[in-house]
Amino acid sequence: MRLTAPHPIPYQGSKRRLAEAILRHAPPARRLYEPFAGSAAITLAAAARGLASRFVVADRLAPLAALWRAILEEPAATARRYQRVWRGQTDDPAAHFATARDRFNRTGDPVLLLYLLARCVKNAVRFNAQGAFNQAPDHRRRGMHPDRMRRHIARAAELLAGRAEVHAADFADILADARPADLVYLDPPYQGVSGGRDRRYVAPIDLPRLFDELEALNRRGVRYLLSFDGRTGEKHYGSPVPGELGLRRVQLAAGRSSQATLSGRVADTVESLYLSPSL
Repeated sequence: MRLTAPHPIPYQGSKRRLAEAILRHAPPARRLYEPFAGSAAITLAAAARGLASRFVVADRLAPLAALWRAILEEPAATARRYQRVWRGQTDDPAAHFATARDRFNRTGDPVLLLYLLARCVKNAVRFNAQGAFNQAPDHRRRGMHPDRMRRHIARAAELLAGRAEVHAADFADILADARPADLVYLDPPYQGVSGGRDRRYVAPIDLPRLFDELEALNRRGVRYLLSFDGRTGEKHYGSPVPGELGLRRVQLAAGRSSQATLSGRVADTVESLYLSPSL
């Protein structure tokens, strides 16, 4: 069965296309936790499939968490605000984007973040060393049309209405409540892209701390799925997961690498999904 789920927040690295393959390994759960939510693609796909009764959506990026609250609590108003921002780019799209980016960096307005994500190059969030959004606009397109965005927002709100809680919080704080009847899906920032010059995330991931939290979940018998590393052709990304965690690795075909194609090469991308011992 092919999953059909809304996708209101365009986000590079979203697991929307892999959701069906990932959820083949997901048992029904009381609550589904997604502590590195981003676009919350797995939460939305699981809700469309009826895999959990309740959902916990969390992200360290506070405006992103605020955007999820706005989508779930005020979907119509959020869609209208996005439409106003989107329509403002008619005369000078690049200048409009720059103004919206400056305003977002001053105010943290979640709807401005939605516009920036929809309009920026490859839907790829980037932050500078001071934590300010600094990605450029994609000059080939204008971002998701407001009519389409309205449909995605409305459907997301419909799927999660009364069943989801949203937090701007550290992943460890969110996971403290997880129990064996729950399921956790973790998609932390990939190694090599959360710091330095190519900073794609608002905060880097502390790998020893992540592994400590996974061990704590193991001790409590909490079921979890971890998207962690992968490869493109023969090039591997990320250090291996410690063997003592006892995780089972499943390799998922993620399709042709667009970066390789731009470089004149043909290479397929494979992402790793790790299953906890309790699965």
